[in-house]
Amino acid sequence: MDHLEQDRRWNEHARHETSVQRLDRNWSSLLQELRVVQTGVQLLTGLLLTLPFHDGFEDLRPGLRIVYLVTVSCSIGATVLLIAPIGIHRLLFRRHRLDVVVVTAHRLAYAGILLLALTLSGVMVLIFGAVLDLWAGVLAGTITGAGIVAFWLVLPVVLRVRGGTPEARSAEDRSPRLPTG
Repeated sequence: MDHLEQDRRWNEHARHETSVQRLDRNWSSLLQELRVVQTGVQLLTGLLLTLPFHDGFEDLRPGLRIVYLVTVSCSIGATVLLIAPIGIHRLLFRRHRLDVVVVTAHRLAYAGILLLALTLSGVMVLIFGAVLDLWAGVLAGTITGAGIVAFWLVLPVVLRVRGGTPEARSAEDRSPRLPTG
């Protein structure tokens, strides 16, 4: 039995929800997550788009100009990917295709978050590179990237593995507990 089938069965048993109710809940959860990240990405993109029009930008070293262009491209890409689920939902609205919307939005959110991670690292390279030097920027960007990997990827995977499967947790909840002490 695959993961999606296990998830469906667990939800039916533990939450007493149908597949349609689960899709509605998943779509609502995804929208909440997108609302949080979209605001930050849009503000960051707006800031990055204005930088070339500020005094002193022309003094930016050529290496940092390349970092800027890559960073602003990642930020725009993240913005596009994180807003795309709304456009998809609008076009598929009332077509009874929420399953397609949820799966596609889930994948777009992952890709958008990846580009956001690259954007944040790139911003650190830009800031430290402009204030100190390129090597300080690369170090700051690397540390930022490592922090993102640690907290956005490694920690959730560790928590997922430690948590076990929903079936195992349900069985654990039903097993009698012996008094300790």
